[in-house]
Amino acid sequence: MRVMKTSAPDNGTARSQANPAPGSIILDINAIQSILPHRYPFLMVDAILEMERLKRIVGIKNVSINEHFFQGHFPGKPILPGVLIIEAMAQTGGLLLLLEIPDREHKLLYFVAVDDARFRRPVVPGEQLRLEVTVISWRGNFCKLRGVGTVNGELAAEATLMCKMVDRESVPASAVALPAAMQPAAVGPPGSDE
Repeated sequence: MRVMKTSAPDNGTARSQANPAPGSIILDINAIQSILPHRYPFLMVDAILEMERLKRIVGIKNVSINEHFFQGHFPGKPILPGVLIIEAMAQTGGLLLLLEIPDREHKLLYFVAVDDARFRRPVVPGEQLRLEVTVISWRGNFCKLRGVGTVNGELAAEATLMCKMVDRESVPASAVALPAAMQPAAVGPPGSDE
């Protein structure tokens, strides 16, 4: 497979090659962090192994017992939450998309839909989740991606993801309000009748 040269910043961490060795890392965690806005504890991609510009990307998520969510999901039987597998797919696909955006530091990708999500096997600490994301379509600010997560070649999860690119500063956080029906009810101090 021929891997296209990326436009990732070349700070010595991006190892883009015309024909990298199978399984070799072409973007490490430092290069990933120079592209994606996510940070610990919510950065879900550890390395990029393959990339075809505007078409597909393959990343990995190393699953470690040291991750905070395993304390409660589930005690004595740790399993990577399915929603975090979907998030890892989205971040991997987002990285491929953001590479094409010259002013990516001023952009964010928002989920707008997840369709056909299926979880085929649990992913547990000590495993490496391989994330393959393919671009189905990209029109304007909207993109549709297909994600597949595998462990040792065995299908773990799959989903179709839709996202929208927005300006990072387009809507101030204070302007985002819940609809009236979702607003919390006013509650008075204990013992009051409010």
